[in-house]
Amino acid sequence: MRPPQEIDVDEREEVVERVAAIDVAKTSGKVCTRVPHLSTPGRRVTKVWDVAATTASIMELADELARQRIERVVVESTSDYWRPFVYLLEARGLHVWLVNARDVKQVPGRPKTDRLDAVWLAKLNERGMLRPSFVPPAEIRELRDYTRLRVDLVEDRTRYKQRIEKLLEDSLIKVSSVASDIFGKSGRAMLDALIAGERDPEVLAEMALGKLRSKHEALVAALTGRFDDHHGELISMLLEQVDALSVKIETLTTRVEQLLAMIPAACAPGGESGPGAPLGAVARLDEITGIGVTAAQSIIAEVGLDMAQFPTAAHLVSWARLSPRTMQSGAKSRSGKTGKGNPYLKRALAEAAASIARTDTFLGERYRRLVKRRGRLKAIVAISRSILVIVWHLLADPRARFKDLGPDFYARTATSQRRVRNLVHQLEVLGHRVTISPAA
Repeated sequence: MRPPQEIDVDEREEVVERVAAIDVAKTSGKVCTRVPHLSTPGRRVTKVWDVAATTASIMELADELARQRIERVVVESTSDYWRPFVYLLEARGLHVWLVNARDVKQVPGRPKTDRLDAVWLAKLNERGMLRPSFVPPAEIRELRDYTRLRVDLVEDRTRYKQRIEKLLEDSLIKVSSVASDIFGKSGRAMLDALIAGERDPEVLAEMALGKLRSKHEALVAALTGRFDDHHGELISMLLEQVDALSVKIETLTTRVEQLLAMIPAACAPGGESGPGAPLGAVARLDEITGIGVTAAQSIIAEVGLDMAQFPTAAHLVSWARLSPRTMQSGAKSRSGKTGKGNPYLKRALAEAAASIARTDTFLGERYRRLVKRRGRLKAIVAISRSILVIVWHLLADPRARFKDLGPDFYARTATSQRRVRNLVHQLEVLGHRVTISPAA
């Protein structure tokens, strides 16, 4: 038999004397408190009551919990209904944990009622069997609202643009097969002319600007179709929506920049200059290949600036669900799915990873190495994870700066035996039998 192994377990025994738990719903919350009995040692007094999900009622609840000297309140994260309870109780000075419903409800054989849910939640809180979810500070939450709305409006604008392209295809106008962006200056001028009634493809093709002018014949062929007035009316309506959304997106971008300027850790510190001077968080993340200012703003809005919430980069990666779970049964081990995670953070990282894949950098070469044997989707997830690890180090140390290792990093660091093994494997995959003998 193999000798027993000693493992480090970071959990510690904890019993909180005065606890409260809230099982939230849309219009109310079921509150449960557990406190020591006044006269009987070892006995607990459990009380359960309903509280309306209004500001006045929650503030009254906060005063009552403070009067009872509640040490910790846990709130179940149901939809967005938890927000008023968490925000108002925190503002009152109470110690509040937001907990994942999945961590507290997996108990078979227990009847399902709001009253029993609240009591069970309080018992778990009392025994220290819960872990809090990440709730960023107020300024980051406000920034997150703006960046998330900006992402949503960009998606809406993209849908309207796709509808316009579909109408052009219906009218046999194939300009999108010639121009890379039909909503640029050249494409927009052609669309406006089509809406105004111009149908001559030669006249429309003359509106091309820059490099697109060299594709005159292809443009004439692409602009020859059956565009009629009803196409023009529908596209005009859709373009109005696109323009309106573009204005709102610009407004949101300006507001995001203003909010970041009011956060000291996000903007460049004053009084220092030169190559070695510390940069603001946005500028440091912008130095990462594939991440621009917009992506850097979104990442900061999702993970915050204080990396004390995530002791190591692995904690941040696990929270973002970018590390596959390891599932072991007997002698077999396999990797599970990464999980859902934060969709806005994953989107920003995936877009950056897709951009990096086309670059001649260390991460670009890493993507090309992974995509050969793992496929595109898994390679994107792996590069997203690498980017998030870099983000953690840059945010944890304000003086850290990103430095690309170069596309030849693997070739420079790989040992000769490893390179021989890899080359032999490549030949064997092609169907060759390889025999290695040292040179004289």
